[in-house]
Amino acid sequence: MEIILQETDQDILEILKYALEAEGYQVYALMDSTADFIALIEDHRPHVVMLDFRLDGKICLEILETIKAKYPHLPVIAMSCNHNINDEYSVHGFDDYISKPFDLEHLYLTLRKYIPKQIAKEVITDVVKKSASA
Repeated sequence: MEIILQETDQDILEILKYALEAEGYQVYALMDSTADFIALIEDHRPHVVMLDFRLDGKICLEILETIKAKYPHLPVIAMSCNHNINDEYSVHGFDDYISKPFDLEHLYLTLRKYIPKQIAKEVITDVVKKSASA
């Protein structure tokens, strides 16, 4: 269960990475919005990409367009403190959004929408095995 996470605030990036890893996700975190996202996707094969939709979102929208051109079915989630992100995310082509400041339960529920069923079953099986051996 891998996630590519791009966030421009170092503190938020570290907190998100920690919170996601605590839930069992493998996180490739970066602050750089100029990274080659196609190469990152090809290297990491993520289930979800999370992008910081900062202020006007121009750079983020360019990244989104690049990703969706090559990987139209890869879920891309906008993260934003913009008060109207709930109205704008789908217009721009994002699959979902997460408002800042984050509610961790909402974050986890949003991400679980995009985990393939077979992976969710594997995670449940691992948890059951770990519980039985404890």
